Order: sequence, then structure tokens, then C-alpha cells
Amino acid sequence: MKIADKLTTGNRFVSVEYFPPKERQDWPAFFKVVERLADLNPLFASVTYGAGGSNQNATLEIVTTMQKELGLETMAHLTCVGAQADRLNRFLDDLAAAGIQNILALRGDPPQDTPASEITESPYHFASDLVSFVRQGHLEFGIGVAAYPETHPEAISPESDLGYLKLKMDLGGDFAVTQLFFDNQLYFDFVKRARERGITKLIIPGILPVLNLKMIERIKQLSGAFIPPDFMAALEAADQRGGSAEVRKVGVAHARKQAEELLAAGVQGVHLYTFNKAEAILELTEGLLP
Repeated sequence: MKIADKLTTGNRFVSVEYFPPKERQDWPAFFKVVERLADLNPLFASVTYGAGGSNQNATLEIVTTMQKELGLETMAHLTCVGAQADRLNRFLDDLAAAGIQNILALRGDPPQDTPASEITESPYHFASDLVSFVRQGHLEFGIGVAAYPETHPEAISPESDLGYLKLKMDLGGDFAVTQLFFDNQLYFDFVKRARERGITKLIIPGILPVLNLKMIERIKQLSGAFIPPDFMAALEAADQRGGSAEVRKVGVAHARKQAEELLAAGVQGVHLYTFNKAEAILELTEGLLP
């Protein structure tokens, strides 16, 4: 079922995101996490490519197992930079054959072994190109797109970034999922500006529980997300007090507070970046939804 159709009920929800383990030997443990979090009855589960766009085959196999064997509505991340139509069509056909009806359309990074000439020759340079391609040739798919409350790091300005989000929506995006953030006001302000620009479709907020201080450094490298000073101070104090175990308590509590505040403000649902960790997500969501 297309996620966009499931959203029309107006029911509150959580959704979850996973990344494929680098080593196949780690798959059994990974699927145990997925099975545990399936008890949350997430509206959908999304699966990333992994760094460098190199894990497409793993993504396909994992989403197939999640959809067919675990009964989860699954959304596969799909990137387009450096791609050719035949590869995209082949992957989309494989997804459709597996019963997958949803993709998250992203620009992404080129596969690590892709020659520079192929990237230049590819007609797909932006996520909007991919949205248009899928919408024109694969009507069986629902399409999610990415949104950036703190502005995409390569955007010229916040306004140009919003214009790009509107383009993705106008070309066929059904809904957006945001990059993670730690200050809800950033999301509220972003949605307000999006509505003023004529973007009417749902923008799902993305939340990540911080589990250790190393995660903060990784977040800064990957997304550059703003860490509120009081939250950062609380994390550092927790680390000094009891190491990662205490940091985890503070991080999960902060994410829980974010989720509660967003839902109380009328947001339909929240998207949880799991980092493939079950316990923190289960704690975060306990009693969150009626």
C-alpha cells in the first residue's frame, strides 16, 4: 500500500528507519532488531543505501524480507546521481516484483566505483530529476522526498532550498521526511515557511535519540544539525557522571520530549532514526501513542 494512502486516515503514527549492516554476518542480529520494533506497528519502515550508494543489492534484499516475511510497509531509499535509466528501471522493477510500493527519492552520493565520466553523462543530477522519472514511468510507486529544516548544506539559501522542496512535491512527491533536528522550533518554523510557499503536503519530522557523545560528532559530520547548548551541556554532564549509559538516558529523554511536543502540537506522526538500536526506540515510544 502506498504510504500516502495510509496517511489519509489522519491517525497518529510512528515510522522507523534502518540502514543495512555492512557485513552479511550481521544480518541475523539486524533482523532481530527489526522484529522487535515491528511490535510498534510503525506506519512504514524505511531502509537506506548506506554510505556511498554502494548497498543497493543489500537494500533490495532487506526491504523484500521486511515486506514479505515481517509484514512491514517498507520504503526503499533510491538515489540517482550518476545513474542511468536502465539501472533505475531495473531496481524499481525488482522492488515492484517484491511488493514494495514506496521509495524515498534522493540525490545521494555516487557509488564508490563510478567513473567521473558516468556521473557527468547521467541525466539525473538532483532528487527532483528522480521524482519526475519515477512519476512518469512507474505510477505504481508512492514517492517520499527529503526536507531540511536547517537548510540543505549545499543550498544557496533557505528560500532556494524551500523552492527545491516545492519542486519535488510539484513533480510528484507525496510527502516529505525531514533531516533529524534537536530543536522543535526549527521544524515548526520550517513548516510555517513551507506552507507560505504553497507546500501543502505532509512534512514528517525526523527524530534521533542520542546514545553517546561519538554519535554527536557523527551527526555534525553528516548533517551539521544544531545542538541546543543546554542539551549539549546535559549530554556532557551525563558523560562525566556515568559515561555512555548516562548519556543514553539524557538522549532518549530529549527525543521523547521532542516527540511528545510535536504530537501535542498536532503533528500527525514522527519518523525515528533507529541507528539499528531497538532498546532506545522502545523506551522512547512506550506509551507515546494511544
